[in-house]
Amino acid sequence: MYQSLLSDKLSGLKASGQYRTFVTLNRICGQYPLARLEGDGDRPVVVWCSNDYLGMSQHPSVRDAMHKAIDAYGAGSGGSRNIGGTHELYGQLEKSLADWHSKEAALVFPTGFSSNDATLQCLLRQIPDCVVISDEKNHASIINGIRSTSTERQVFSHSNLEHLEQILSQYPLDRPKIVVFESVYSMDGDVAPITEIAALSKRYNALTYLDEVHAIGMYGPRGAGLAAQVGVADQIDIIQGTMAKAIGVIGGYIASTQVMVDAVRSFATGFIFTTSLPPAVAAGCHASVEHIKTQSSERDTLQVRTKFLRQKLSEAGIPVMECSTTHVLPVLVGDAAKCKAAAERLLSLHRIYLQPINYPSVPVGTERFRVNATPNHSEAQIAHLADSLHEVFEHFGIALTSPTTQREGN
Repeated sequence: MYQSLLSDKLSGLKASGQYRTFVTLNRICGQYPLARLEGDGDRPVVVWCSNDYLGMSQHPSVRDAMHKAIDAYGAGSGGSRNIGGTHELYGQLEKSLADWHSKEAALVFPTGFSSNDATLQCLLRQIPDCVVISDEKNHASIINGIRSTSTERQVFSHSNLEHLEQILSQYPLDRPKIVVFESVYSMDGDVAPITEIAALSKRYNALTYLDEVHAIGMYGPRGAGLAAQVGVADQIDIIQGTMAKAIGVIGGYIASTQVMVDAVRSFATGFIFTTSLPPAVAAGCHASVEHIKTQSSERDTLQVRTKFLRQKLSEAGIPVMECSTTHVLPVLVGDAAKCKAAAERLLSLHRIYLQPINYPSVPVGTERFRVNATPNHSEAQIAHLADSLHEVFEHFGIALTSPTTQREGN
């Protein structure tokens, strides 16, 4: 009975084209964004949808720090932070993260998902009669943390300041409130009105919780994120980030006041009852953060490559969604089956890896590729991507933004 019920669910996914398959990519150390497909010989493919935005997973200083840490401490941490799993590298990393965001303290989690999930659950359970107000396009980790509590919740239309104020104004000033939003939304590549949301929240006596996972490293002074870039990081009560994207390793964190961080450390079950990151991982994260804080070459090159990518996609008639203003370029396909088929053709014929993004990551009818350049992609690779996408879109009858004849005349 149970097998049959689940099998029917899976069959439904497959019939709709939304069933997810894993492509086994063996990344080639020192040659990012190149990878080899399992059982496909030595001819590499080019990865175009990795969250390793700055290529820091390959950086010599990160790899060297991890090698030294594993030789010094061994492979695992040995336990939770409270029971044997706090080593000296944690203190160094958390101090570095707090400094990065100009906050009093930081707390590291095993993943970015768990840092959102555990922190929001903790705050909503520990702050009496709290209302949480969340952007409708917030990440699944945020939604999960909120839904795991019985706290009153409200959802405001995406980046809609008028709707947010309507909700905030319903509650007395002295009633606890938390406004939760992201800086860069990873499926659309758009940016929240951070300054205005921070000001509204302060006016109505609400805490601000900002997920900066797709902005840290790429934007702001020392790569500290978009809140820092627009000069309001000091107006954000809690900044959440990940070390699995621009930092290039794995792990999540929050940065806030000493009291806020200590409360999460002391009460969050998702933090207390989980094994800490291995020492080598903490060492690699620390080395990467310190590099990003002091060197701008990677993020400067990223912006140059992103601009060139936008140009080449436009010339090829590839429909980049207009909402995108960042390094994340969503290319609209609009059909789950075609999106999957296009990805398979890109991989087999053009040696390009792009993962189809279907429901529930994005609404049905907005299926897409989520494309991003890195400092490691060459101009030749970018041109090849644009030409390959054009060929595949024509092959499957996916709408282009300009006809072939116009493209050939440019």
